[in-house]
Amino acid sequence: MAKSPANKSKSSKTKPKMKRDEALKFYRDMLLIRRFEERAGQLYGMGKIAGFCHLYIGQEAVVTGVQACLKEGDQIVTGYRDHGHMLACDMDPKGVMAELTGRADGYSKGKGGSMHMFSKEKNFYGGHGIVGAQVPIGTGMAFSNKYRETDNICVTYFGDGAANQGQVYESFNMASLWDLPVVYVIENNQYAMGTSVARASAETELFKRGISFEIEGEEVDGMDVYAVKEAGEKAVKYARSGKGPYILEMKTYRYRGHSMSDPAKYRKREEVDDIRTHHDPIDGLKARILEEEYSTEDELKKLDKEIKDVVKDAADFSLDSPEPDPAELWTDVLREVESA
Repeated sequence: MAKSPANKSKSSKTKPKMKRDEALKFYRDMLLIRRFEERAGQLYGMGKIAGFCHLYIGQEAVVTGVQACLKEGDQIVTGYRDHGHMLACDMDPKGVMAELTGRADGYSKGKGGSMHMFSKEKNFYGGHGIVGAQVPIGTGMAFSNKYRETDNICVTYFGDGAANQGQVYESFNMASLWDLPVVYVIENNQYAMGTSVARASAETELFKRGISFEIEGEEVDGMDVYAVKEAGEKAVKYARSGKGPYILEMKTYRYRGHSMSDPAKYRKREEVDDIRTHHDPIDGLKARILEEEYSTEDELKKLDKEIKDVVKDAADFSLDSPEPDPAELWTDVLREVESA
C-alpha cells in the first residue's frame, strides 16, 4: 500500500498551551545555548578557539523544542553548527567548551574541536564537518533501531544548504523504502553558507523535498519553541509507530555569519535587527512567561545571572584544562594491524 505524499500543512498559528515548569525549562535551556555561544564567540575573538566555529545564536528554539519530544535511547546527529545540540542533549558545558579550546578535558580529548564532538552516553553522534554527511549516518542509525527491533528513533538535523546534497535524497529513498524510524529536521536559516535559499534552490519549500519519496513533510515556525514542540511530537509519534520517516522544515534564522570568519555582507543589518526585535525565540517566550505570570522580570534576571555563571565556569574550566599530550595523536585511530 502506497504512502500518502508529503503534505502542505504548516504548524498551527494558534499558540499551544504552556505549562509553567516546561516554559521555564525551555527558557533556561535556550538561554544557556545563547549565553554559551556568545561566550564562545568572545573566546574565538581572543584567539582561544582555533579553526572553524559556527554559532547557533537565533536558532535555539529548534533543538530545544525537538529534544523535548524524545525519550531515553533516541539518537541525534547533526552538522557542524552543533554546540546548541550538545547542550540540549545535556552534555556538560565544561566538556563542550574544553573541546572548543582544544583541551584534554574536552569531549573528544581536544582532538575534534568545534565540528567533531560526540557523546555515546548522551546518544549524540556528532558534529559532522562534511555538508550533508550526517544524513546517511542518521538514516543508518534508524536502520539499526529497526533491525534491533527497538522503539527508538533517530533525529537527523541538517541545514538548507545541505538540503541540495545528493546523499540526502539517497537517504530519503532508503528510509522510505524500509519505513525507517527517522525524523529529518531541516534547519532552514535561509542563507546556507551565504547564499539565500531563493538563489540556490528551485523548490524553496524544503518540506516538500520528500514528495517523490512519499515522505510526509511539514513547515514549522522555528522561532517559536512551542510550535517546534507541537510539530516535533507529531513527527516523533509518526516515526516511532513504524510509519517511516518524517520531514520537519524549521524556518529559523541565524544572527551571526555562517562561521566566525564570515562578515555576512550578503544581507542587510536592518533584516537581522528586524528578526531580533520581532521574532527572537528567547524574547518571545519570555514575553509569554511574563504574560502568564509564570515568573517575574526580577526572577528571570536572576536566572540569566545563574546561566552566565555556568558559562563563565565552563570557560574558566576550559582555559585551565591542559592541552592534550602529543601521544593522543595515536589514540582512537582505526588502523590495520599486521598479523603475526
